Amino acid sequence: MNRPDAITFKQLRALSSVAQYGSITRAAEAIHLTPPAVHTQLRQLSAHLGADVLRRGDAGRMELTDEGLVVLEAAGRIEAELDICMKSVAAIRDGHAGLVRLGVVSTGKYFAPSLVAHLKSEFPEIRVELTVGNRGQIIEALDYRQIQLAIMGRPPRLPANSAEPVGPHPHVFIAPPDHRLARARVTPQELLKETIIEREPGSGTRILLSRFMDRIGQGAAYDTMAMSSNETIKQAVIAGLGIALISQHTVVEELHSGRLVTLDIPGLPIERAWYLLHRSDTDLSAAAQKIRAHISGLQGSFLPKL
Repeated sequence: MNRPDAITFKQLRALSSVAQYGSITRAAEAIHLTPPAVHTQLRQLSAHLGADVLRRGDAGRMELTDEGLVVLEAAGRIEAELDICMKSVAAIRDGHAGLVRLGVVSTGKYFAPSLVAHLKSEFPEIRVELTVGNRGQIIEALDYRQIQLAIMGRPPRLPANSAEPVGPHPHVFIAPPDHRLARARVTPQELLKETIIEREPGSGTRILLSRFMDRIGQGAAYDTMAMSSNETIKQAVIAGLGIALISQHTVVEELHSGRLVTLDIPGLPIERAWYLLHRSDTDLSAAAQKIRAHISGLQGSFLPKL
């Protein structure tokens, strides 16, 4: 009865050795087994295949049958695939290959793709998958271990994490260039009269705005309009719907072109930092450690410049 599932590497190596040396005795010496042990391996191989793999040829030399030649070719392919497998495992173990999932808050989408492209160039054997979401979504992805590394502003309390600053993250108030507040120092009282466009709940920028406005207005009410993306907020400000507190990294092009300006407000820009973090209760893979160390070593050079 054919039993392909019972075929072992020992049996295949015994066959390969006999094919190379033409003798069970010499084959046994080469693979450090006794001749009876090699004979047993070959007998079991033939039984599992339901066919003889060896015959005695001229001058007593052992030769492979047609069936044996087919098995020998398959054994060669298996050895080659196993060698590739071992090299791949070693590459993953040593951090030369693998998959790293990087999460970035939505404000970081203005630099994250170029950062991932840089990482791909530096580490072609490491696949970096990028996830972009608001602060709450990235924290949840980290909590559920859907990502290994995250780049965001203020690190969360939970899940427990190890965080390091990797570059400056200034926040500014933006307005269209013809706005009435665009050419003068803005007082808190004037700011409180404006419609302020803010991000959706869960956004780190919205949290920063609330704290800033509560501090300068001492809890006074102000008019707001919520929008779910930085791109929409920028277009709304350009259209004259209001002003907005926003990451300077998201408006570099608009400030260069003059479509937007920053307002001169005491206490601005709000200087924050971008943080690179990972769960402190979970060991990073070797590939993730390499990516983390490289991003850290860039010292914020991947961030947009004004």
